[in-house]
Amino acid sequence: MLPVIYSDEFLNHKTGNYHPENPERLTAIVTALKEAAFAENIAWREPTPVADKPSLMSLLLQAHSPAYVKKLGEIAASGGGHLDGDTPVSANSYDVALLAVSAWLDGVDVVLATENPAFVLARPPGHHAESDAGMGFCLFSNAAIAAFYALEQPDVKRVAILDWDVHHGNGTQAIVETHPQIAYCSLHQYPCYPGTGRASERGYHNNVLNVPLPPGSDINAYRPLLESKIIPFLQNFQPDLLIVSAGYDANAADHLASMNLLPEDYGLFTDYCLGITRKILFGLEGGYDFSALSQSVLATIEHCL
Repeated sequence: MLPVIYSDEFLNHKTGNYHPENPERLTAIVTALKEAAFAENIAWREPTPVADKPSLMSLLLQAHSPAYVKKLGEIAASGGGHLDGDTPVSANSYDVALLAVSAWLDGVDVVLATENPAFVLARPPGHHAESDAGMGFCLFSNAAIAAFYALEQPDVKRVAILDWDVHHGNGTQAIVETHPQIAYCSLHQYPCYPGTGRASERGYHNNVLNVPLPPGSDINAYRPLLESKIIPFLQNFQPDLLIVSAGYDANAADHLASMNLLPEDYGLFTDYCLGITRKILFGLEGGYDFSALSQSVLATIEHCL
């Protein structure tokens, strides 16, 4: 069985008509998973209510400034608004974003307890959110917060984050690169939004690896870089937990970037990760073509099973 942590509450982060990061992304994935041949091997779990996670706010403030958290809450309480041109906030967005953080923390607990993978199917995404600003559809830095939480658990000394979203996770890197117990690795299209993620960036403790790829790259470009750079970097770090910022917008069908992966390629990505450890938390980031997104999540989960 593979745990999938999901709530219909995640549909209540409203982004407006025609916004690519919309509730239908999750609806499409849930439908595909319930119709999958392996549907009986999925264990659906509701995230822990935020009120029952007393440590959540202190963890949130390890990643984000009090002023930013307060600002986001105030925008939602006033009925909504925008953090920037790409990042809307609705009346429910603050509460939904907190529940998403809770889901990622639950994912950490499940993976460490079972020593097997789990998938967090939540929104809003998080890897662009910086300590004092949300951007790029992202409100809270879910992966970074989950890494901080994991390091508080017994027997967890090192956490690695692999970000395979087509966009560089500028927020995640900025938040974790000062922490010697966290490694961050990203493979992403370059040039592309947000313009960060150069190969020369190594972090404060040689704990960052960025692997930019040119537009038009397909699996034949990704595979040798995974084998020669990314997997050795992660293996050498010897993580007690691997967190995957699982964005699926490098698919050829996705219109927000210019890469040429296919959904089955994410099964190969997953196999590489499983070769490092089975203690993997996958958490949804980008991916905006509903069919390609759904089939890519299915490939990830099927290879875990």
